[in-house]
Amino acid sequence: MNILLLGSGGREHAFAWKIQQSKRCSQLFIAPGNEGTSECGKNINIGVNDFEAIKRFSIENNIEMIIVGPEEPLVKGIYDYFESYKASSEGGSWGGLLIAPSAIGAQLEGSKAFSKKFMQRNNIPTAAYAEFTKENYDEGKTYIQQHSLPVVLKADGLAAGKGVVIATTTEDALKAFEEMIIHEQFGEASSKVVIEEYLDGIELSVFVLTDGKDYKIIGHAKDYKRIGVGDTGLNTGGMGCVSPLPFLTDDFLQKIEKEIIQPTIDGLQKENIIYNGFIFFGLIKVDDEPFVIEYNCRMGDPETEVVIPRLKNDLIDLFLSVHNNTLKDKVIEFDERACATIVAVSKGYPGDYEKNKLIEFDDSSIRQFDDSIVFHAGTKMNEAGQVVTNGGRVLTVSSFGREIADGVRLSKEVLNCIYFDGMYFRSDIGYEFEAPNP
Repeated sequence: MNILLLGSGGREHAFAWKIQQSKRCSQLFIAPGNEGTSECGKNINIGVNDFEAIKRFSIENNIEMIIVGPEEPLVKGIYDYFESYKASSEGGSWGGLLIAPSAIGAQLEGSKAFSKKFMQRNNIPTAAYAEFTKENYDEGKTYIQQHSLPVVLKADGLAAGKGVVIATTTEDALKAFEEMIIHEQFGEASSKVVIEEYLDGIELSVFVLTDGKDYKIIGHAKDYKRIGVGDTGLNTGGMGCVSPLPFLTDDFLQKIEKEIIQPTIDGLQKENIIYNGFIFFGLIKVDDEPFVIEYNCRMGDPETEVVIPRLKNDLIDLFLSVHNNTLKDKVIEFDERACATIVAVSKGYPGDYEKNKLIEFDDSSIRQFDDSIVFHAGTKMNEAGQVVTNGGRVLTVSSFGREIADGVRLSKEVLNCIYFDGMYFRSDIGYEFEAPNP
């Protein structure tokens, strides 16, 4: 099959790395990709939201499957765009498959209010909440003033992972509420704000591939959002991740399936929502009960960089089963080893940062680490043929180990073989799972 993968981050490099191993993959294209994905296939200079250009390229290059990595084209309706095209008078020129939910399905991530109402309709455990806009702004202020602390404020729409505030004082909550709605901090994304109770517990993520009727769990992980050691400082897109989770017992996973995953899939089917792709369940374990913090309509980043390396199945074979009604028959196999990934970021991230910093790789040393993979995120090739930084999160190193702590130590050793000006990474990823005497 000729395959087109959309995206340019570490998630997409991990996908490309896995897809190229598939016996079903003839040729892989990545749009727009990064310097790492260029080692797995051919990068194409097309933006992920340029649906017309994606369609034209797919027709011209006999693309048989399109895999969508990031959330924005999903929320903007890339699935619906192609389905509409296939149903048109010109549609006979392309009949490929999309690994993507419909635009309505993608609203599980695209609108916090939509997802909350979906959970309420389907009796899925989540935090109590209320939603507000400019029209009932004063009511929202009163609601905050009467709310227990801490309190969580979320921009309703997509805000690049930055639209969530956990306020520990009423003053901070009111200020965040004003910034989002009155000052339009996140533009249209914060024209509506969801305010919800704070749940105290252990966060985790579970990842599912579904055809809207059946599903398979393909992995679970814990990520680390804060920029600083000890989970301090600003929130980021993710500084590292570990999998599997020692505290996720079979009994607790069965509870997640019974109370959250199956009701979600049943809700999609009951409401006739077309969904062919991934669901990211952002969960919190409160005592021994699971609650949904959020849904994502795609794989996470950097979670993909630990989940995909541990997945032993042929990924394209799984994607095909989504479309031919055989997903229920698949048996998911995992590498029994633990996997840990650590993200190297640019100086200043998640705030302002500079690009085009030369990245130096000690390749001879890195090659000695057989159980590690370097995934590129924000990288590109400059005019001089050198690999340089091109984003806040620059690259991530995933390593296998007998225990999580072994993978973490190995990833840090590999990162010590890489350098760029201002490079920073958290040294304590997986700190809860460190051996007493490493």
